[in-house]
Amino acid sequence: MESDRICVGAISGAFGVRGEVRLKSFCAEPAAIAGYAPLYTGNGARSFGVTITRAIPGGFAARLSGVTTKEEADALRGTSLYADREKLPSLPDDEFYHADLIGLPVFDTGGAPLGTVRAIYNHGAGDILEILAPGRRTALLLPFTRAVVPTVDLTAGRIVADPPEETGE
Repeated sequence: MESDRICVGAISGAFGVRGEVRLKSFCAEPAAIAGYAPLYTGNGARSFGVTITRAIPGGFAARLSGVTTKEEADALRGTSLYADREKLPSLPDDEFYHADLIGLPVFDTGGAPLGTVRAIYNHGAGDILEILAPGRRTALLLPFTRAVVPTVDLTAGRIVADPPEETGE
């Protein structure tokens, strides 16, 4: 996967029998996903034009160029779709694409390493950074708030965090 592409959605299966897919958008404006086409598979082997046909629960029904049968649509189930970074909108200073944060080292406010961002989750109450550190039995999960993560420096390639005190382990 090239770093100049950002994951913007995923195919969750076929919709109907005429080759449409169920498309889940990860974009702030969900319908904007069609405007970022062509969308690429993770390895870049395939690309698709996208036409949204209607909104459905959990996303959109969409036509992808080159996909004309239910079987072809079903074969794409679980495929993540990526857009070229230059087609995506610029973000304000306090917003970040998840792809830019994953893999960054995290340090505490004293400069001691805490680990590396492995994933970012959002279960409805805000983003949570999963940080892996050598020697830790479990991942460190930090709320991605300004209070806990005061500094994200993409230029220097590092994050500064002020984790709450641990209550035993």
